[in-house]
Amino acid sequence: MLIFSSSYKPLHKLNIHQSFKANAEAKSSCFTQSMISCMDANYFKQALMVKEAKHVYKKLICEDPMECLQMTDIIQRIGIEHHFEEEIEAALQKQHLMLSSDLSDFVNSHQLYEIALTFRLLRQGGHHVSADLFEFLNFDKRKFKEKYGEDVKGLIALYEASQLSIEGEDRLDNTGYLVCELLREWLSRHQDSGEATSVANTLQDPFHYGLSRFMDRRVLLRDFKAKNEWTCLEELAQINSCIITFMNQNEIIEVSKWWRGLRLAKEMEFAGYQPLTGYMWPMACYTDPHLSNERIEITKPISLIYIIDDIFDVYGTLDQLALFTDAVNRWELAGTEQLPDFMKSCLSTLYNITNDFAEMIYEKHGFNPIDTLKKSWVQFLNACLVSAHWLKSSHLPKAEEYLNNEIVSTGVHVMLIHAFFLLDHGITKETVAIMEDNFPNIIYSVAKILRHSDDLEGAKNEQNGLDGSYLDCYMNEHQDISAEDVHRHVAHLILDEWKCLNREILTPNPFPSSFTKICLNAARMVPLMYHYHSNPSLSNFQKDVKSLVNVGAENVKYLYVLKGGY
Repeated sequence: MLIFSSSYKPLHKLNIHQSFKANAEAKSSCFTQSMISCMDANYFKQALMVKEAKHVYKKLICEDPMECLQMTDIIQRIGIEHHFEEEIEAALQKQHLMLSSDLSDFVNSHQLYEIALTFRLLRQGGHHVSADLFEFLNFDKRKFKEKYGEDVKGLIALYEASQLSIEGEDRLDNTGYLVCELLREWLSRHQDSGEATSVANTLQDPFHYGLSRFMDRRVLLRDFKAKNEWTCLEELAQINSCIITFMNQNEIIEVSKWWRGLRLAKEMEFAGYQPLTGYMWPMACYTDPHLSNERIEITKPISLIYIIDDIFDVYGTLDQLALFTDAVNRWELAGTEQLPDFMKSCLSTLYNITNDFAEMIYEKHGFNPIDTLKKSWVQFLNACLVSAHWLKSSHLPKAEEYLNNEIVSTGVHVMLIHAFFLLDHGITKETVAIMEDNFPNIIYSVAKILRHSDDLEGAKNEQNGLDGSYLDCYMNEHQDISAEDVHRHVAHLILDEWKCLNREILTPNPFPSSFTKICLNAARMVPLMYHYHSNPSLSNFQKDVKSLVNVGAENVKYLYVLKGGY
């Protein structure tokens, strides 16, 4: 993943915009000259604001490391960390060194909030910190409550830190449960407090599990006002949001043009498909504004995952699906004469997109990933076919058999393998072999989170008996378990996979940290894609999507009118 380093010059930002400007003009883009001029001003102003913010940040690294960590937290929460990658890493390394040199001195000289914040930011940044850091806490519930029950800032920080636990850290987990209980009690006593919203949002949507772009930032304004030197961050966040919105709008136009140009889009079965559905994943996973081309390219295979899923769930008979899957296994169109046109169009599109993607990667890196990409699609189709047999025969497999197949049928591995090859680094014989021979653990964990989350949400909304989910399979094996207990069991399985993801952050592996970040963001996207109504980020996500729907519909139509497309 491309990341702006501290050494970049403002001209680089302007060059990125100029490339969009030239591209827009060459393709009769609908963006007006006034919009482009406004973006010119935004890029210039952003460069100045980044320079000012970095000056403040570097000063804090030397003079006040703890305040520097607080500023890091704000930077990450308002979604502008891509401007400060090197500076943040320098600050974390310094803090990790201080912590490692004298753990007891650090604990004795800092407040609960500071200790918890340090733990979370270090682990989040891939620096291992032992959970023993919290041994100073008195875990007698009564004494803990007496000492920290009204320290809402410290409790929030400790609850957020507990979300970074890994397998075996039961004491940290128990701390999180206790803190959650205390925060709920605090909230019942202080519903009219200015901090009530922050507490409620934290309990419903901890920062580690969410996407900063869609989180409620209003509660952060107090921090801006309290730190005069940090005011540049608020303005920088506003400019960054404007730039990202502009780029997302340009990208969805490009994606819509691509989709409308496919023969597949003209098939009656797929006339209602919206490419924005596929684009929402890279919009969330590739957070750096610089990664525009990556967002556009990864949308193409993701869109096909949705199309193929519809073919298996809605349109195909078992005989047709078997022929369809066999064609993908052979990677050719021969022998598909009996398939309906929409299936043949899908196969043709799949082959073309995959071949084009492989050619693009080969030209960029000198490595041809075609075999790895083919294998990912074959695995996906084979799993979908097994699912179709189960569904159409009303067969409930064993829970473990179901899960092993259905994490593949999610298509998550297809998306993340394509995402891996779009990175500018990390493509080695070792990493490619892992991708081709077996999925990395981090991909399995993301796929399990999606599978369990989808099944759990589906079970909550299910009104008419069995739907063939993991919950049904599990209850079929455990006749005495209640629906409530199996819901809790699946929710626990999701938390276990998050522990696995947390371990991946801290464990050295051959994959670049940028790939880990993409995987984490994919897991964070799951609750938003499946419309969990208790998620406080959902309304912000829906607003962003609505703005893209509007520009996608109006601007693409305008573009096609200019070209005589209507």
